Amino acid sequence: MLSFENLVKTYREGLVERKVLNGASLRIETGAFVALLGRSGSGKSTLLNLAAGLDRVDSGRVFCDEDELTALSEYDMTMFRRRKLGFIFQFFHLFPTLTVAENLGLVLELAGRSGDVEGLLRKVGLWERRATYPDKLSGGEQQRVAVARALVHCPKLVLADEPTGNLDQENGAAVLDLLRQRDPSVTLLVATHSQEVAAAADVVVRIVDGQLVVQ
Repeated sequence: MLSFENLVKTYREGLVERKVLNGASLRIETGAFVALLGRSGSGKSTLLNLAAGLDRVDSGRVFCDEDELTALSEYDMTMFRRRKLGFIFQFFHLFPTLTVAENLGLVLELAGRSGDVEGLLRKVGLWERRATYPDKLSGGEQQRVAVARALVHCPKLVLADEPTGNLDQENGAAVLDLLRQRDPSVTLLVATHSQEVAAAADVVVRIVDGQLVVQ
């Protein structure tokens, strides 16, 4: 489903080059829930950004099913993100000028698909707040909207960067439960520091010295 082959990614910090990924390889099967662990700065967010085409590798290849993402043009990568990818951020990144329902509807419009906005918002307990703007929601509510938005267009792959990192224990558990209840065909890769998230995952992978090590 999702595979990383010998990824190398280096960043320049002033006059110093720092190699974050150094020949990292991993294969993730369809429908798996994978928790990605590692210390701060180890490359967790970098790996997600490479999978999403938000950053480019120095060398190596990323595949999602038949698509070689590292070979796609910027336009084709944008179309892939719109149609096949969901992304959940630590800081929500909801559109502030759109209501809860409109945040989900925009994803469907960009993907050129129909979707069950009402059903998803009922599932996350926010149908009654569908006409509310994000700044009127609590952090936990905003993250539940973000999860619904990532799933509404039936993506193949969902990437999540510390989705429970800014939430209290109760809201973090609620968001984790929503992720576990996704369609079983959706592959989920979650970068996290949370042991609760790691315990819920099918596979735990740790970034160690630029390598991906299955625990």
